[in-house]
Amino acid sequence: MGSEGTYDDAGAAAIDLLRTAAPVRPDADHLLTNRTGLVLVDVVNGFCTVGAGNLAPFTPNKQIEKMVEEAARLAKLFCDRNWPVFAFLDTHYPDKPEPPFPPHCIIGSGEENFVPALEWLENDPNVTIRRKDCIDGYLASFEKDGSNVFGDWIAKFQIQTVLVVGICTDYCVLDFASSTLAARNIGRVPPLQDVVIYSEGCATFDLPVEVAMNIKGALAHPQDLMHHMGLYMAKSRGAKIVDRIILE
Repeated sequence: MGSEGTYDDAGAAAIDLLRTAAPVRPDADHLLTNRTGLVLVDVVNGFCTVGAGNLAPFTPNKQIEKMVEEAARLAKLFCDRNWPVFAFLDTHYPDKPEPPFPPHCIIGSGEENFVPALEWLENDPNVTIRRKDCIDGYLASFEKDGSNVFGDWIAKFQIQTVLVVGICTDYCVLDFASSTLAARNIGRVPPLQDVVIYSEGCATFDLPVEVAMNIKGALAHPQDLMHHMGLYMAKSRGAKIVDRIILE
């Protein structure tokens, strides 16, 4: 949704003020090991591919493009080493709306599938795919019998750290991180210790105020500001935020 994030002088000053008042200082560079699992959040056409649907960007967007590039780079790195990858794909039935959002990622539309750069993951044995029908991937991983597919993945591979990338920073990434951290705190996802969000591998959408004013019920969503706030809120919940990834 929206196009390249642009701001006038007043808008840029407001964002600078926010970053000063509520800074997100990166944690130490994240060292990848075989006890790290990669989590891809909703890197699908419906959120990332220009013109692909109601919640896709209208025009090319640098932040989203960078996120896709980093997600693809890390996915290849993990799969080349036979390290575990867990991918959430936002997927909905046409008769089950997700208010307040317009229809998106409907089964059979193509919006619900990996972006072209990640389509190869569908056949990679290191990848566990979970199609989800709500914002929060952890909640969407519960089965009817009470088991949790994501929690089972953590246990199977004895993952101590999850490295999270994807879209949207302040929606699905934030909600997944928050619920996973809460589950960790009450011993539901052993042996998980840390949730690490890679800021350069996350993105959100842009909906300028002048556009939002002409859409009934819409809220303005300045991209850079809301990306920052998503990272800030995740860090306040206990996630680690990093801007560099290094290998063991």
